[in-house]
Amino acid sequence: MSDTSATPARPVSLFTIVFLLAIFGAFLLVIRYFYQPATISAVNAPAENLGKDLAWRADAAARRQALAELRTKESTQTVSYAWVDQKAGIVQLPVERAMELTVQKYGSKK
Repeated sequence: MSDTSATPARPVSLFTIVFLLAIFGAFLLVIRYFYQPATISAVNAPAENLGKDLAWRADAAARRQALAELRTKESTQTVSYAWVDQKAGIVQLPVERAMELTVQKYGSKK
């Protein structure tokens, strides 16, 4: 007889496994019974049911208009000078000018 023979599972171990599976199954049944998914998602909700910050999601036309406004604002910001915070001395520069200043500042340190 060898000592390497497989030891059969003890009844306590089998009981524990069955008990845990039963608890998991009960949990799934409870979740399935009580879970109620939202019927109206924010994308398809009417504008009057959405907050002011989410009104742009009301329909496709509102989303297109919000995107057009955002692109206009961003394109204006990339080509113009403006104060971001005048007290702190933070300005908005055109991208090309910012790249030139960055090259002047860090390019000469080689």
